[in-house]
Amino acid sequence: MVAIPTDIKLHRKSATLELIYAEREPINLRAEFLRVFSPSAEVRGHGKGQEVLQTGKLHVAIKHVEPVGNYAIKLSFDDGHNSGIYSWDYLLDLGENEGSLWQDYLAKLQVAGATREPLPPDTQVIQIKPATE
Repeated sequence: MVAIPTDIKLHRKSATLELIYAEREPINLRAEFLRVFSPSAEVRGHGKGQEVLQTGKLHVAIKHVEPVGNYAIKLSFDDGHNSGIYSWDYLLDLGENEGSLWQDYLAKLQVAGATREPLPPDTQVIQIKPATE
C-alpha cells in the first residue's frame, strides 16, 4: 500500500518540505536534496547511464508545490527547474534512503571535481572534451 501524506508543508525559511503521514513519522526533505534527486528527464536522463550530475544547488529553494492528481506533487524551484513529478512512492523512498543517496551524491561530486556551491552569476563554463581517435 502506498503511504500518502495527509499534509505537506513547505518551510521556506529552512528550505525544507515536510511530509506528514497518519501512520508513520513525518519526513523532512531539504530543497537541495529534492532538486538534486528530481525525477525529471533533465536530471535522470532518458535511460540508464544518462543521468546528469546536478551541481551548484546548495542554495536552491522551492518556490511552489502543486498537487498532481492523487498520486504526486510537482515542485517548482527558484533555479527555474519545474519538470519533476514526485510520486508518493518516490518521496517515501527519498525519505527512507536520504543518508545513503546523499553520500553517493557527494562522492560523485568529488569524483567530478564539482561543487554544491553555485557559480557566480557572471561566470560561464564550457567543457571541451578532447577528440578521441
